[in-house]
Amino acid sequence: MQTPENYIELNRQSWNARIGVHIVSEFYDVDGFLQGASSLNDIELELLGDVAGKRILHLQCHFGQDTLSLARLDADVTGIDLSDRAIDEAQKLNEELGLSAEFICCNLYDLPEHLNAKFDVVFTSYGTIGWLPDLQKWAQIVAQFLQPGGKFVFVEFHPVVWMFDDDFKGLKYSYFNTGATVETSSGTYADASAPIETTDVGWNHSLSEVISSLIAHRLVIHDFKEYNYSPYACFKTVEKIGEKKYIIPQFGGKIPMVYSVVAVRPF
Repeated sequence: MQTPENYIELNRQSWNARIGVHIVSEFYDVDGFLQGASSLNDIELELLGDVAGKRILHLQCHFGQDTLSLARLDADVTGIDLSDRAIDEAQKLNEELGLSAEFICCNLYDLPEHLNAKFDVVFTSYGTIGWLPDLQKWAQIVAQFLQPGGKFVFVEFHPVVWMFDDDFKGLKYSYFNTGATVETSSGTYADASAPIETTDVGWNHSLSEVISSLIAHRLVIHDFKEYNYSPYACFKTVEKIGEKKYIIPQFGGKIPMVYSVVAVRPF
């Protein structure tokens, strides 16, 4: 399917519609977050390591919980997101918590028009690249904002997961990027019963597309892992197998659900 010319605006409207639901949802537990809970998971914490004093660029940050969790770890962090309502909420949380994170509202591909800096770490995670049609441009942005020796930490849902229908009963989509998928749905992953309807434009990206895009922009892959669970119960049917570990019951942990990549910009 051809990419709609207004896909950026459609997705911005979609995320703006979700934010009011997300900010009060049990899924995001903002009250617990304000009381000190971190939104970061063990997977990314291990890959990030000690972030104290490091300059971090957080791409596609939603309403900033992970960004602010990094700030709580004494990182100098900047979060960017497409949704103006999400960035408004991020700034409110930043002020309420007395933190000094910076937030920028823009389409990821336009970031060079809004920011001129280099970072020790570029970070992005869970449900991000599926909103982007061109991973070569994405990797170029990552490389551009990393200082020499800086690392890119990326955690994402595995492309195998996005091949299935919502009930995980059959294959519906290609593993490979065969073009845009445009879907209108009700509710949201944080609250399936929420009275909202959104139209989303997304793309599937294979592992080879991700890794080859990073390599094409001279980033050196230092680590790659696959995980047979998700830290989030964000799918229609899940089974909890441990603290912040969920699987699709009928697959019994036999498919990859998340993967991670760490890449470094050489000196």
